[in-house]
Amino acid sequence: MPTLTVDGKQIEFKQGQTIIEAARFAGIEIPHFCWHPSLSISGNCRVCLVEIEKMPKLAISCSTYATEGMVVHTHSQKTVEARNAVMEFILINHPLDCPICDEAGECKLQEYAYVNGKGESRFEEIKVRKEKRVQLGPHIKFDGERCISCSRCIRFSDEIAKKNQLTFVQRGDKVTITTFPGESFDNPYTLNTTDICPVGALTNQDFRFKSRVWEMSKTDSICVGCSRGCNTEVWVRNNEILRLTPRHNEDVNSYWMCDRGRLETFKNVNAGDRIDGTYIRREGQLQKVSWGEALNVTAKSLKDYKSSEIAFIGSAYATCEDNYVLAKFAKSLGVTNIDFADHIIPGDQDDILIREDKTPNSLGAELVGVRPVASGMNFSAILKGIKEGKIKALYVMEEDVISLDKEWQSAIGNLDLLIVHASNENKTTALADIVFPASTFAEKNGTFVNFQGRVQRIRPAVATEEMDRALDGMEMSRWDKFGTGFDRWMQGHKFDSKPSWKIFVALSQLLGFKMKFNMAEEVFAEMSNSNSAFKGLDYDVVGKHGAQLKIKQTANA
Repeated sequence: MPTLTVDGKQIEFKQGQTIIEAARFAGIEIPHFCWHPSLSISGNCRVCLVEIEKMPKLAISCSTYATEGMVVHTHSQKTVEARNAVMEFILINHPLDCPICDEAGECKLQEYAYVNGKGESRFEEIKVRKEKRVQLGPHIKFDGERCISCSRCIRFSDEIAKKNQLTFVQRGDKVTITTFPGESFDNPYTLNTTDICPVGALTNQDFRFKSRVWEMSKTDSICVGCSRGCNTEVWVRNNEILRLTPRHNEDVNSYWMCDRGRLETFKNVNAGDRIDGTYIRREGQLQKVSWGEALNVTAKSLKDYKSSEIAFIGSAYATCEDNYVLAKFAKSLGVTNIDFADHIIPGDQDDILIREDKTPNSLGAELVGVRPVASGMNFSAILKGIKEGKIKALYVMEEDVISLDKEWQSAIGNLDLLIVHASNENKTTALADIVFPASTFAEKNGTFVNFQGRVQRIRPAVATEEMDRALDGMEMSRWDKFGTGFDRWMQGHKFDSKPSWKIFVALSQLLGFKMKFNMAEEVFAEMSNSNSAFKGLDYDVVGKHGAQLKIKQTANA
């Protein structure tokens, strides 16, 4: 491969790479504002200026192609002076409002001003005033004074979202960003512009003024909004999720995620309708009871029915581990009536990220065995069996079956026993005989399989009472393994919930099956040993970016 030298270090590059790309690949960061690895080159911020030997003047590294034998200096006196001058120019009209700016703590302008700024301004005139708090679209507010005209948002709207909705207007120091006349910045991906905006010009209306970035913990996770499985970061303060942001993974979602996934998929975790404890119906009312009582009553109740009279409903919203243990529990009871519901909205899909399947794990649920066994009933047949009185006991895991179809509401009345795992109150829990509080995606370890057959990890970002008990007495030095801000993560209200697989393990012990799983990782290990699709995988192999399963076809591919 051809090579060039950057700051005395010889590095290899691929033909067609620019200097900034080659340097970044080698771990050398060149300051930049307008350049982004997934957007076209605009070359208008000039912060990435570098000195190239045998060239008469400085060149911008974002649009200068690397060539064999090129020698580049990113910290020479000439380069640093030019960079400082560019920073001084950018800061001339920039408001000094870092103390109240949402971008503080993750602002490129703030970082570069500290490293490359002079610390004082020679500009003594009145700064240019522009519009503030402009509602560009339903989710975005724009502050014209903070904008440095990098054009990232404009290029994203045109090149990635495929909706050419933003543009520059005016000239010189009056230049600003706006939508086209009569248009609203309302495409399904608008909030990605708040991520790529290097300053605080574009802000997420849902997150505005809620927290400083350094006051939150950050946990790698997966979006549960559809079968794409976008990689995300969950930001938590006082045990409450405040925002989701996309996490880079070129095999799944690149740098992006849709607005619905960002805004809607975590609200149930914080909601006031969370099920906080176990409940049993007595005298027509659900009454809160202890975990031990609820588990004992459930175990005794299931013994009263023949295996053919019981059906299990799994969930494409639950993890592979939850569904695997459900399938194993059903098999232990001899139950063959087992399936899960589809959540496909025909036509609600695009060529960017959004999928018709609105669940994160339909392929995973199918792969781990949540499908009818032998002559067992599928989802529609279970409904029919309830109506005909053949199914007398229904066990539903993390699915609101009554909201799916009006027929379910009338059929549920025919049951003798309805057991439900749920994180939030819903129409099915309202009619249940026994309710167990299930942990949400943000409160447990586990895996999802996206529509492409890629298995990916979720991790606990929000603490539950169960975690408190498990971590009681843990040495402070061991908290580091849970990520930054773990002390803040443990503060605030915690719900009394458990992962669904743990509830089945506890029930199996009462029924004499004695599943021996203590951690989600142990469930996954058994899956990988018994299921050819997961063969050779463990949590370490899956890692931060997932692993491709050994399967021939994928659902909705």
